[in-house]
Amino acid sequence: MFSTGQLIFTTLFVVIFVVVIVSMYRKDKALHLKNYKGVKWVLLSFITFVIVLFFIKYFLKN
Repeated sequence: MFSTGQLIFTTLFVVIFVVVIVSMYRKDKALHLKNYKGVKWVLLSFITFVIVLFFIKYFLKN
């Protein structure tokens, strides 16, 4: 299905890609913590809103 060269390239690409992504995340972690302080509250509010909509749909359907 895949040649040996393609499998080696894919393996190396995935490993290098993950290493670069992790290193960039560690480098930018302090900046992200500073700039995106209230993001978790926005996410929590959004999830709560979606759950409330599902409850409303469920109760109005029955």
